[in-house]
Amino acid sequence: MKKLMMLSLMFVSIVVQAQEAVKPVVGDAAKMSWRQVLENGGIMMYILGVVSILTLAFIVYLFAVMRVGMIVPRSLYREVMESVRLGYYDQARKACEDKKNAFAAITLTAMDYVETVPNYDNQMLKDTVEGEGGRQAAKLQGTPQILMDVGAIAPMLGLLGTVFGMLTAFTGIALDIAQARPVVLAEGVSMALITTAAGLIVGIPAMAFYSYFRTRSAKLIAVLEGVSADLLTGIMSSK
Repeated sequence: MKKLMMLSLMFVSIVVQAQEAVKPVVGDAAKMSWRQVLENGGIMMYILGVVSILTLAFIVYLFAVMRVGMIVPRSLYREVMESVRLGYYDQARKACEDKKNAFAAITLTAMDYVETVPNYDNQMLKDTVEGEGGRQAAKLQGTPQILMDVGAIAPMLGLLGTVFGMLTAFTGIALDIAQARPVVLAEGVSMALITTAAGLIVGIPAMAFYSYFRTRSAKLIAVLEGVSADLLTGIMSSK
């Protein structure tokens, strides 16, 4: 019992000394270079660094592709609608064959049905177009989902780095409590704080951009529904 009390007192003494040692580390944190931050944060900082770069690249990609012009190009829309209203389905198909966008996919699906079924039913045509429209809408909604995953995983990686930092701190005490140095605890606590902050720095913007692109995808889906309705009207009127 006495040994346990002595060990507890020694531990408390070391923690207090470590807190004093951490103060200058925290005070100098703003003066640390990026290289020092990476070194103090350990391997998890490199992992979070890679995640942050990939996330930034993905955000730029979403800004590029999640636009009305990429989902429903104006020139393609005009060409398809003119061809459909005149009953030139072959021209509408050719206009969409090499295009990689949602409107082209919906148009090709509609043309396949119209050309395959000579005396097609309008309700079946509508169901076919809506089915493909639903698949395209699911793609639009699912693409930003990666950002939500990053927003959930990045803080967990930071927490894992925190665990590594605390293990580093307390392993020094476990190996030789009599000769444990406050600086060992300071280094471990520094690693824990840096990785926690890094995980949040990556995760919070990822969640914010996910919310933004989720709203944008809803607007794009509304546009896609409108042009799909125009396409259906054009086909039915040319029947």
